[in-house]
Amino acid sequence: MNIHEYQAKRLLQEYGVPVPRGYAATNSREVETAISHLGDDMIVVKAQIHAGGRGKGTFIDGYKGGVKVVQNRQEAQDAANHMLDNTLVTAQTGPEGRKVQTLYFTEACDIKHEYYLAVVLDRETAQTMVIASTEGGMDIEAVAEKTPEKLIRVPVSPTMGLRHYHCRRVAFALGFEGEQVKQFARILTGLYKMYWEKNAMLVEINPLVETTGGQLMALDAKVSFDSNAIFQHPEIQQLRDLNEEDPKEIEASKHSLAYIALDGNIACMVNGAGLAMATMDIIQSFGGSPANFLDVGGGANEDQVTAAFKIILSDKNVKGILVNIFGGIMKCDVIARGIVAAAKNVDITVPLVVRLEGTNVEAGKTILRESGVALTPADSLVEAAKMIVDQVEKAG
Repeated sequence: MNIHEYQAKRLLQEYGVPVPRGYAATNSREVETAISHLGDDMIVVKAQIHAGGRGKGTFIDGYKGGVKVVQNRQEAQDAANHMLDNTLVTAQTGPEGRKVQTLYFTEACDIKHEYYLAVVLDRETAQTMVIASTEGGMDIEAVAEKTPEKLIRVPVSPTMGLRHYHCRRVAFALGFEGEQVKQFARILTGLYKMYWEKNAMLVEINPLVETTGGQLMALDAKVSFDSNAIFQHPEIQQLRDLNEEDPKEIEASKHSLAYIALDGNIACMVNGAGLAMATMDIIQSFGGSPANFLDVGGGANEDQVTAAFKIILSDKNVKGILVNIFGGIMKCDVIARGIVAAAKNVDITVPLVVRLEGTNVEAGKTILRESGVALTPADSLVEAAKMIVDQVEKAG
């Protein structure tokens, strides 16, 4: 689960990380109040969406930039008038963009240097990784791709936790000295504590700035939480912005389905995350394009399968469906009845290929053959993937 910058900064403040003074606004009255709190000095106006590259983004009406540094209240008001309720397109939103429903107004600061700092889960080593760089700012992705040697990586054992020597090692690598080493240690300690206590997967400050007065401050922040642990943190769950999520993904979560929308045209319904990934890969290998990742889990019932079909078919880009089920905990005859019942309850007008394997597979195949539902059974994943790609191509 992701949250907005202004929400992330409030959390950072709770953990002792210094941030510029700022106020969020969702309507014209709140905009006026936020601007009045910041006085008539330089103000930074930031569009709040769950996507990076806001500063280089463009609104659909041609207005440039989702982050503006303005000189006074009137310019801040003008920027707000352009941004609020407008759609911002960035490199991470795709061409459809995201509607800006919240703005964040912060005080400006004199920047001497920009750094990058993050605490992130490293899945390869099953450890926490502190990542830092002297090359902070909007183009950190380019730094990681073109000059990875400029990234400082320090692993932190989950059993030992963050230690003072970790903080000093990163601080010295970034070139800090004297009092700034202590400042940096407090910031990194706060970041790590927040990451650990809130079950975050990423806590990122980009940029972490050094002001002309020598103070270190989080100028921007991004935080992502482990959705599987979010039930432990109702205070974090309240920060969820459903406007920033795909409606299909929201509906799937109501039925305990793991669904992620993609930009292809062949929908997948699979049980098991690994099998789902393999299914998408093999569709791709035959020239098809997956429309989603959908894991119905090991114990899906008829209602969940029906919900999964409805979610799949709500995507207007879907031109075919591949169901790939390995019967273990969930037996093939049970899932076959669920597929048949769901197919009869939902108007499926696109090609449907079903591959079953595992416990009670023959009984499951018999149920499918005798169902009267317009579907094509397959005996293997390779056969199923080739069938659905061919059928979608023929259907045009």
